[in-house]
Amino acid sequence: MHLLGRGELGFHLDLGESAGARRAFVILRRLRVDAEIRTYRRRAFDRAPRTQLVVEGGPHAIEVLTEAGVLGRDRLPLDRPPGRVVARACCRSAYLRGAFLGAGSLSGPASPHLEIRTPLHAGAAFVRSVASAAGVRMRVIDRASHSAAYAKGWDAIEALLGVAGAAETVLALEERALVAGLRGAANRVANADHANLVRQSAAAHAQLDAARALLEDDAGAYLTPQLQAAAELRRRHPSLSARELAARADPPTTKAAMAGRLARLVALHARERDRTTAPG
Repeated sequence: MHLLGRGELGFHLDLGESAGARRAFVILRRLRVDAEIRTYRRRAFDRAPRTQLVVEGGPHAIEVLTEAGVLGRDRLPLDRPPGRVVARACCRSAYLRGAFLGAGSLSGPASPHLEIRTPLHAGAAFVRSVASAAGVRMRVIDRASHSAAYAKGWDAIEALLGVAGAAETVLALEERALVAGLRGAANRVANADHANLVRQSAAAHAQLDAARALLEDDAGAYLTPQLQAAAELRRRHPSLSARELAARADPPTTKAAMAGRLARLVALHARERDRTTAPG
């Protein structure tokens, strides 16, 4: 609020985004309140553009702002509007929508966080009470320069946006969450398949080394016919899976049986290698 002299007042709403200012400008015009939108660039930090909604404090404008619960009867801005402003469900939805447009922010998606900032604790507590009456849980935090009513988690955030009438935003968030879930599931499946392929490749390599060593060494003479057949199959088909080798056996056997024979070949090879490399 600006004191312009001779009892005249001016009201400036400073915003980082122009959407809220344009929405308020349209509403004020419908109520026959003179207003204008100005833009400027900050002189500090990133010099981001800012938007101001400027309202001249004439008698009609003050009457409208008082009726809307922005000003009190003393013409001073209220920390919290009177209860009549949010008495009905539609009014609570409109209040939360305006509060979010004017002072809200949404961040995510890794750690979703929605907050509505207010200059004082009383304002943030009022936003929380309005949200609670609409069935949405919010918390209040006090910081050095301001207070804020905030919600964490997509469920609470989508509920608040739904009450505020942001149906398209809720659908976009749900779509993004669904896509992220599908992408995560696909990545997990791909990683699991890759890990399985790596394990199968390492196992097949160890089986091939064991089959070659045992068949070319004297130890091969002591192998049972089943183990000899398994070793020959692995040597002839180094890239086949245990299931495929089991189908080629004569007679065909099960995957579990073939895997067991190949495991015994690897164990025998390791035992022979340890015996030949042992000192003495």
